[in-house]
Amino acid sequence: MNPLYSYLLHSDPELDLSFERQVDLPLDALWQGWTDPTEIIHWFTPTPWQTTACRIDLRPGGEFYTQMKSPEGQIIDNFGCFLFIVPKSLLVFTDTMLSGFRPSGNDFTTIFLSFESNTHNITSYKALVKHKNVENKTKHEEMGFHKGWGIALDQLVARQKSKT
Repeated sequence: MNPLYSYLLHSDPELDLSFERQVDLPLDALWQGWTDPTEIIHWFTPTPWQTTACRIDLRPGGEFYTQMKSPEGQIIDNFGCFLFIVPKSLLVFTDTMLSGFRPSGNDFTTIFLSFESNTHNITSYKALVKHKNVENKTKHEEMGFHKGWGIALDQLVARQKSKT
């Protein structure tokens, strides 16, 4: 692993949550699922929630925006900014900043996604979600972090496989 990645992906168990899985998809398909807004709207939010909008400007300082709708009809807008991108390898984004690295006034998470191609179209996928404090980490965990990320990834895999 690249030494920079090791540094970026260093986890503090008191403040961070992580999710790892070997995914039965080629790297290109997994990367596309995460970087194409027309794909994200199909899988990003665990059912019965829906992702109703997505905007991606895939560059450092670029926008990462999603809009989610709860089963009861509540709309939640999520604004963020890409910090670091290594194509088909690493995505880092945060809600601490808006596009153009403007402070957002929000500071819930910074997300690190790493992708590594293995043999036979299997991709190693890791999500590391860093929080500013234990309270935010606990809140995110209680919201169903592990289950939700698992469901969303299953939806992404199903979506990508349905296209082949």
